[in-house]
Formats: sequence, C-alpha cells, structure tokens
Amino acid sequence: MKAVLIIHNVAIEQDVNEALESMSIDCYTKFPNILGKGRASEPHLNTDVWPGINCGTFVVTEDAPAKELMEKVCLMREKWASEGIKAFMWKIEDITP
Repeated sequence: MKAVLIIHNVAIEQDVNEALESMSIDCYTKFPNILGKGRASEPHLNTDVWPGINCGTFVVTEDAPAKELMEKVCLMREKWASEGIKAFMWKIEDITP
C-alpha cells in the first residue's frame, strides 16, 4: 500500500478530482484551506499580498494505482505548474481494520 498526498491550488481542484475519478479512486481525504509556498508558483497565503489557498488530497491505495496517480500529477504539473501542484508518495506499513 502507498499513500499519495497531492497539494494543489483550489483553482485546479476539478482536474484533481477528474484524475481520481478516471482511476476509480473513490476513497480519499480532502484538506481544505492549506497555505504554502512552492518553487514553481506564487505563494498561496490567503493574504492581501499573497491571495489564494491550496487544498490537499490524501489517497491510500495499492502500489500500481499510486504510481499511476503520481504520473497523472506529473502531467498536471506540466500543465498547471504556475497554479501549483505537487505530490508526495510513501509506503503505508499498517492500516487499522
């Protein structure tokens, strides 16, 4: 099992949701109102100077779909880098039954 955390601008929330739907991933957790600064986009700090917010989408799935999701995020990053999107993946060792 793998966990994938996608941090993305709220402006591209629909693109992220469509990527999940296209893979039949229907179990995930959303984190609204995430603030931050990355390398490729402007800061999203929800202030007058740096408006905007990010969302987080957290998915735990089998290894192959996790890898495919990371690949989809890479494609979205090429298209939407200026908006801000990045994904992180790590191994899940245990899940409560």
